[in-house]
Amino acid sequence: MTSVDLDAVRQERDRIRDAHLKPAGERPASSARGLHHTALISSDVERTVRFYQDVLEFPLTELIENRDYPGSSHFFFDIGNGNLLAFFDFPGLDVGPYAEVLGGLHHIAISVEPERWRRLVGKLAEAGVEHAVHSDVSVYFRDPDGARIELIADPLGEMYGNTVL
Repeated sequence: MTSVDLDAVRQERDRIRDAHLKPAGERPASSARGLHHTALISSDVERTVRFYQDVLEFPLTELIENRDYPGSSHFFFDIGNGNLLAFFDFPGLDVGPYAEVLGGLHHIAISVEPERWRRLVGKLAEAGVEHAVHSDVSVYFRDPDGARIELIADPLGEMYGNTVL
């Protein structure tokens, strides 16, 4: 790992914040309505359904054919607030193992109520899913295909005591 000038990094972050971050009352409304879905890859549809629906308690809402790849499934889980987590499988196509790469997906953070968060951390342990709890509000783990998922007990728009929206 190369040496990083942390003071220079902080100064650059401050410069960008000063140049682009407007106070909440001065920000225009977003052009987006919300996140429709985030799509990940599944190597085994039923294993993915069992993990997300049975362990994480995200109900499966639809399972249809993927229009882009014959024989592929496109399926969706309700992650609350009108948002979906979607998956594709690609039968017969070797997509290889999940890999975090610079410029790629790092993790998906999903907000859950604190009481449910505690229960889900217990369910991850019961299911033998390796996980790490941070700050008593975040749990990080990998799904069956290796994608990094975070369940966070902070409300939407907040993170570790900071208002982010």
